[in-house]
Amino acid sequence: MELEQLKHFLLVAEQANFTRAAELAFLSQSALSRSIARLEEELGRPLFERRTRRVTLTDAGNLFLSRARQITSLAEDAKEEMIDDGTTGRVRIAAIPTIAPYYLPERLRDFQTHYSQARLIVHEETTERLLKRVLEGDIDVAIAALPIDQKYLHVETLFEEELLLVMAAEHPLAAKKSIRIEDIESLPFILLGEAHCLTDNVVSFCQQKAFHPVSVETTSQLVMVQELVALNHGVSLVPAMARNLDSSPKRIYRPLSGTKPSRQIVMITNPYRYQSKLQKKFEESLIQHSQKPTTKQTI
Repeated sequence: MELEQLKHFLLVAEQANFTRAAELAFLSQSALSRSIARLEEELGRPLFERRTRRVTLTDAGNLFLSRARQITSLAEDAKEEMIDDGTTGRVRIAAIPTIAPYYLPERLRDFQTHYSQARLIVHEETTERLLKRVLEGDIDVAIAALPIDQKYLHVETLFEEELLLVMAAEHPLAAKKSIRIEDIESLPFILLGEAHCLTDNVVSFCQQKAFHPVSVETTSQLVMVQELVALNHGVSLVPAMARNLDSSPKRIYRPLSGTKPSRQIVMITNPYRYQSKLQKKFEESLIQHSQKPTTKQTI
C-alpha cells in the first residue's frame, strides 16, 4: 500500500467522481482507476460502488476513509515538521458559516501581509463537521461558537459577540433605538436550520427570558435570513459582525435592552497533532486581534 494510493482514494471519495478526481491528481482517468483497483485488490474488498455519473463509498470504503485520512495527515505532519521554518508551509483553517465570511477575510489578509509565503487553505463547515475534521487532522485551526461538546480538543475563547435584532426598515419597532424583550415575544422569528449553532444561541437566550421564538421560516444561510427579514417575513437575532457587512437600507439593526444576547467565539485546535511554527503564529495573530482577553480550556 502506497501513500499516493491513499491520496487517490481520498480524492475519489471527496469528489464522488473519477473524472474530477483524476483532473485534481493530474492523472488520466485510467491511471487513477488502476491505482484504486490495486488498492482494492490489496485490501481484498471493493471501496467504491461505480455508477454512471458518480461513485459512492461501500461499507468497507467508509471504514477505510478515516484510516486513510489519519495516515496521510500523519505523513504530511512528519514532512512539515522536517521543513518547519515558521514562514513557509500551509495552515488549514475552518470556520462555521455564520463566522467565515464576516471574520476571516480581514484576519487572513493581515496574516498574509506578514507571511507572504504561507499557504492558507480555508474551509466553511457546520460545527459538527468542523470538529470531526479537527479531530481527524484535516483542519489545523477552527473558528466556531460555544458550546463545543467534544473531548480531546483545545478550545480558546477569542471574544464575545453581541447578537442584534434585525428587522425590516418599515417594521413598527424600527423607530426605537433599543428594544425590550417584551417587544419581540409575540413576533415571528426567522432562524437558521438546526445544524447551525447560532440557532441554539438564539433559542437558549429566549428560553432564559421565559419565551420561545415562533419560527415561521428556517434557512441554511445567514444572508437568506437577512433577505427574508427585509421582505418582512419576521425578525431575527444575528451576529454583530453580519451587520458590519450589510449596507442594505431595507434592514434595521437594534440592540436589545437589559441582558444582551451574545455568543462566545472560540478557536479550536487538536493538541495531539503536530502544530507547526506557522500555525502557532496564525493562532497568535487571531488572539492579538481578539476584542477581549482570552480564556483557555481543554475539553
